[in-house]
Amino acid sequence: MPVDKVCKTIHQYSKEPLKEADMQKLLEIAEDYKKVKNYVYSRFGGLHSLSKLYPGYTVQNEMTASGYRETLGMPSVYFYLAIFDALGDIKLQWTRTKTKISKLMNQNESFTEEDKHYLRFLIKVSNGFEEVLNQKPVELPRTLQKQYSELAAKVDAERLNRYLCRQVRKHHVKLHTDRADGFAIAERAYRYADHGIYISIKEKRKRIFVPLTDHNQYKSQLYIKLYPKESCIKIKVPVNVAVREHEDYRNQVGVSLGLYTMLTTDQGHHYGDELGRYQIEYADWIREQTRIYNRNKNENCGRKKYYGKKKRLEEQLHSYINQELNRFLRDEKPRTVYIVKLPKPQAGGVNKRINHSMTQWQRGYIRKRLTQKCKEHGVELVQVLGKEISNECSGCGAAGKKRDGYFICSNCGCRIEEKTNTARNVLMRGASGKTVN
Repeated sequence: MPVDKVCKTIHQYSKEPLKEADMQKLLEIAEDYKKVKNYVYSRFGGLHSLSKLYPGYTVQNEMTASGYRETLGMPSVYFYLAIFDALGDIKLQWTRTKTKISKLMNQNESFTEEDKHYLRFLIKVSNGFEEVLNQKPVELPRTLQKQYSELAAKVDAERLNRYLCRQVRKHHVKLHTDRADGFAIAERAYRYADHGIYISIKEKRKRIFVPLTDHNQYKSQLYIKLYPKESCIKIKVPVNVAVREHEDYRNQVGVSLGLYTMLTTDQGHHYGDELGRYQIEYADWIREQTRIYNRNKNENCGRKKYYGKKKRLEEQLHSYINQELNRFLRDEKPRTVYIVKLPKPQAGGVNKRINHSMTQWQRGYIRKRLTQKCKEHGVELVQVLGKEISNECSGCGAAGKKRDGYFICSNCGCRIEEKTNTARNVLMRGASGKTVN
């Protein structure tokens, strides 16, 4: 029976500072990589190129015929990776645009259910979506064409098509990047040897050698991240690891995320009690440094020390988060973890210090790392509906009040820690099937 595997990213680091000439050669590749991506963004990021995005070989062929690679003098191993990297970004941007339009469409009270059904159909069917945006007759395969004709007969198709075009013009953004600090590299463009890695450069049959802090060797597409100020590089390596099977992981656990305590379970167990202290110290330092920088902006000559300490504080915070997530899985032994689907960040309030703390809240990082660790340990992570979940009594279901960190229900007299109450509601909603796909 094949073993289940999950992809994770590991990092390798250069052992000693790179020579300035070697770093410059890598930066030249990164600069060309950026130029290719921006060229693809500008040429294929619009409406008329929608049909060329999948599977992308049309774009590859057109880019080859354009002669742009020869103009840059860029090795093909980097040129084509940059193309498909940019194509991936464009596809993701179109997905964001469609998601935004779907959300606005569902909130539009002037639309009937038939109107929404028609628009959903067009958004889902790529050919129809493309033809409407380019103001062409919708021509689909026979089965889909019949379904489209039936939907169009029930609505004002012309009005809805104009709405779709208008929303795309308003919300779709053509991509552009100014970052030239890294590039993807294919297996045939590098070689591990001599406790380091040899990386191909723009000069034919020439490679530069970078000694590494470890002796591990990999065979996959890598990403080279450049740090010219520190004269070092970081290599991101995707590896497939076997999912760990734990026979004793049988529990169903509801958790509640918090700003000051990272995780609270339905049993009242806390993980990451020091998260609030770490985040407040980090946010206060960022706020103070920003104030000092703005006050002395004309006298500032650089921010090397600032970025160095900022990176150290972030690494310290992330290390603590990962340690506590590991402890959570080890102690709770969950088969399924239920977590509330959090809303998007809202606009700030009056208190600037609280705003800074909320801005630096690592909830996105926590959720990402929890998702990854659950995959690695074969734990199912399920999102539940979160509407009014913190205001509902986990004992009787009535609405209650929160005071001094506790939830108080006047209906049944329940008095329980606020986050524990929320976590219990999360578990009950998950177990009853009130989940988010």
